[in-house]
Amino acid sequence: MHGVLLLDKPLGLSSNQALQKAKWLLRADKAGHTGTLDPLATGVLPLCFGAATKFSQLQLDADKTYEAVLLLGQKTSTADAEGDVIETRPVPAITPELLADLTRRFTGAQTQVPPMYSALKKDGKALYEYARKGEEVERDARHVTIYKLEMAPAQDPRAPAAIKIIVSCSKGTYIRTLGEDIGEAIGCGAHLGSLRRLETGGYTDSQCVSLPALEAMSETEREACLLPVQSLVAAFPSVTLSADDAGRFLSGLRRRGSPGQWGPDSAMVQVYGPSTGSGQATEPPAFLGSAHVTADELIPGRLLSPIEIQDMLLASASLASSPAAPAALAH
Repeated sequence: MHGVLLLDKPLGLSSNQALQKAKWLLRADKAGHTGTLDPLATGVLPLCFGAATKFSQLQLDADKTYEAVLLLGQKTSTADAEGDVIETRPVPAITPELLADLTRRFTGAQTQVPPMYSALKKDGKALYEYARKGEEVERDARHVTIYKLEMAPAQDPRAPAAIKIIVSCSKGTYIRTLGEDIGEAIGCGAHLGSLRRLETGGYTDSQCVSLPALEAMSETEREACLLPVQSLVAAFPSVTLSADDAGRFLSGLRRRGSPGQWGPDSAMVQVYGPSTGSGQATEPPAFLGSAHVTADELIPGRLLSPIEIQDMLLASASLASSPAAPAALAH
């Protein structure tokens, strides 16, 4: 089984727990997720199966968009609603002018110190392992970019005041840290009340399937929810090779082209070759893997094996002749 399942991760499950449940439902042998979401968080969690795991790093590096609610007036030990309250302060008036100023201040390039309650590792141990023992270790500040930030007043019974934010950001951005920083800028402290990932690397929450919906499906319907492996590289230009060049490319050999043939220098590309199926003209090209371009040479990156290519072509043909998963169940 090869493909990408866009799971709407439920509240309360870790990313790995959600992965294991989906893996069991799909009866898959090889699977991995593309970066963790906290148990508190919901939303887009791309799960990679089979050959798709070779390209999961691209999602780890992708830009992301989140929606969160910041609860004002209280700081917690974990910077979110799962922690103990460690400080309480009065909340000033949340005016449109204040929100506009905060939006300007927190948009663009900035540095963040990763929270102690995170999966980031220090000396081989996750930071949350130290935090659970009451230990705090030194963390280096990281450079991140907030591309777009929207803020609006919100109501939440858990706090005297709240703000809803929508954040489009670079990889490595901690929304809990952003929430704490915003609370400090206001002067009252804040922690994350809820968090939802809306988009990652071009995948959106409107494309996702929930675990209950997946459980209600037949095995065929579940498989129909898988997006093709090449959806992980859909943002890159494509290159199609001849049968001879495709064979050499899959052997790891560079292919030299005429100036600009493969695209601009330093570009990442998705690479296709002739179908290895029945040979019908209507068959789609075979996805071979990724490459990058240097000095008019096509340099192989992550490659599929001939068996993986054949499996994917057969699965595509089988799916084309089967009914798709019902829309009412798939979303």
